[in-house]
Amino acid sequence: MSVRVGVLLLNLGGPEKLEDVYLFLYNLFADPEIIRLPFPFLQKPIASLIAASRAPISQENYAMIGGGSPLRQITVEQGENIENVLQRYGVEAKVYVAMRYWHPYTEDAIAHIKQDGITHLVVLPLYPQYSISTTGSSIKKLDQLWANDPQLQAIERITIKSWYRRTGYIRAMNELIDAKLQESDAPDHVHLFFSAHGVPVKYVTKYGDPYQAEMENCVDGIMQSLRRDYQRYNAHTLAYQSRVGPVEWLQPYTEEAIRNLAKRGVDRLLVVPISFVSEHIETLQEIDIEYREVAEEAGIHHFDRVPALNSHPIFINDLADLVMESLNISKARAIAV
Repeated sequence: MSVRVGVLLLNLGGPEKLEDVYLFLYNLFADPEIIRLPFPFLQKPIASLIAASRAPISQENYAMIGGGSPLRQITVEQGENIENVLQRYGVEAKVYVAMRYWHPYTEDAIAHIKQDGITHLVVLPLYPQYSISTTGSSIKKLDQLWANDPQLQAIERITIKSWYRRTGYIRAMNELIDAKLQESDAPDHVHLFFSAHGVPVKYVTKYGDPYQAEMENCVDGIMQSLRRDYQRYNAHTLAYQSRVGPVEWLQPYTEEAIRNLAKRGVDRLLVVPISFVSEHIETLQEIDIEYREVAEEAGIHHFDRVPALNSHPIFINDLADLVMESLNISKARAIAV
């Protein structure tokens, strides 16, 4: 049997039109990895209530960024670019996109994988740091599909959990950070503000989610590389955004950390969207609009943001390298073949 290689990119998904917002939110909150309830039968009714209450403001937010999320388009482009890099190394692989809460759904991607006769599948989450609510949820969905499908069970599946320590990822992040610092008239006085998506505290303390530790280690690695490779010694902060509901989430919260920095006299802020590798609602609206307003109201008038990685060449090349390493294919061997 010939070897047919597939790469499955996992991502969250996002509504592409304003009328998609309610169903997207319902899908999100119906996932027990997002909201953990003691009584499973309440999951869907509560998801429906939350989606209905949040949909109007979410629609307003998406309207601010053009009426929908660009996440699908960017993820497809990332997949095409990874595929092209692999082909340059002589690795014939097909890249698929599986969104957790919107099109193309995981089931759709798996149907194409089966149809194409893939024999070896690399599962690559587009979340650098592992969380049970992101990578964990997507992998759990894959496990459910695999459990009762002999055709899927025949596929050699290689699952990557997190990759925030990758040299290429860190290099790409630092290239973008340094480029923004060079635009400043006082680069040494710019405070680097790493804003990550938050998770409820109990995910870490009760369920053992490694997300907080991986995030802190990731920021440490980026800062060490910035000092070593770019001689940048800027002060920095890590904070968490996008909390939902009344439960306690990881702190410091982004908006509170911005206000506290302003009180300390910080006047130049460069936000680094650390847990996001693609532009979407939380970069384009939450950071660029909401947190900019928070900063300006607090007295910070030099507010800028590092762009998401999207299809940064160093980043894409590194993900292709990661795929080859997962398949035990070296660059030299791939070129020789």
